[in-house]
Amino acid sequence: MNDVKLSRSSLRTTELPAYPGIALADVSLVVSDEQADAALMALLGADVIGFDTESKPTFLKGEVSTGPHLIQLATETRAYLFPISWTPGHAVLKTILESPLVLKVGFGLGNDRAVLRSRLGIEVHNLIDMGEVLRGPGHRGTVGAKVAVAHFFGQKLQKHKRIGTSNWASRRLTAQQLLYAANDAQVALRVYRVWRETRETQEAQGETLNPPTQGLD
Repeated sequence: MNDVKLSRSSLRTTELPAYPGIALADVSLVVSDEQADAALMALLGADVIGFDTESKPTFLKGEVSTGPHLIQLATETRAYLFPISWTPGHAVLKTILESPLVLKVGFGLGNDRAVLRSRLGIEVHNLIDMGEVLRGPGHRGTVGAKVAVAHFFGQKLQKHKRIGTSNWASRRLTAQQLLYAANDAQVALRVYRVWRETRETQEAQGETLNPPTQGLD
């Protein structure tokens, strides 16, 4: 674990090497039965997977979101992006997300569970929001992926607002969108792994298990 301890505000002015992220070659946009079968096998074979969703933003007052428009699931080596517009993928998503045997981890999941239930009939089981887990006692809000990456890896996660607020309902997602979405899911898995290693080391040494990100906001 890295010794860097940063707040959201200080992170903006701190010089850190860039978080490398996943390669585009390791990102699969699932839009065929063959791709869905491969994703199902890989994801159900994992003990833990990264999880996130993306939605087309709303700009008008009173406008109701029709998202999520993309669901991202990641293993240690690959990310699988499921456009909701490809209906055959819903059955695969349901199998994976409802499995009690696969832990799903993400950041800032908010009402994702409720939205997936109401809009896709998917009841997500075994889900952890790392933003809630890492915030520690006495902290308001949640720890974001940027702060977690700085703390655990000593690196800076690039999350461009222009991409984050782009049209995720588009049938032709750009390479930048694919990487942004894939990293959102996989970085949660990587943070979870190092967090678990930290806890296991502390337990083995008989240390008090204080939250490893205590002091972050």
